[in-house]
Amino acid sequence: MAYRTALATDIKQLHDVRMSVKENVLINTALVTDDIYADYLTRRGKGWLCETDDSVVGFAIADIEKDSIWALFVRPEYEGRGIGRKLHNDMLDWYFALGKDRVWLSTAPATRAETFYRAMGWKETSRKYGEIFFELAAESWHSRPV
Repeated sequence: MAYRTALATDIKQLHDVRMSVKENVLINTALVTDDIYADYLTRRGKGWLCETDDSVVGFAIADIEKDSIWALFVRPEYEGRGIGRKLHNDMLDWYFALGKDRVWLSTAPATRAETFYRAMGWKETSRKYGEIFFELAAESWHSRPV
């Protein structure tokens, strides 16, 4: 498996990964267009991906405009191999190296994602719209055991 920066040319495969997940399923695909992916990858933030045999199996995208994590998804058949953790850590190392103070994200409750973020040190800040909102401070990230 290889990890690298995600490019606009990867959008189709990123979306394929996004549509493959069994939790946090995207109901309205019109909300996530190729143009939106491109904006996050080129203007609003940066993305990373994991690929094997020229196929993307996981990706993560940070949004520096809204200080949030826009995406972190791994194909179900590749879960449990450390891909999400590696993408998460690479993304947050980059994000906090920019001098950012904190970052937030939301996910559905009672999912593997919720368990993952809690294990990675994210703190729940609220629940609304059927989502759990988490936050992670730079101080916590930099002082975590590696």
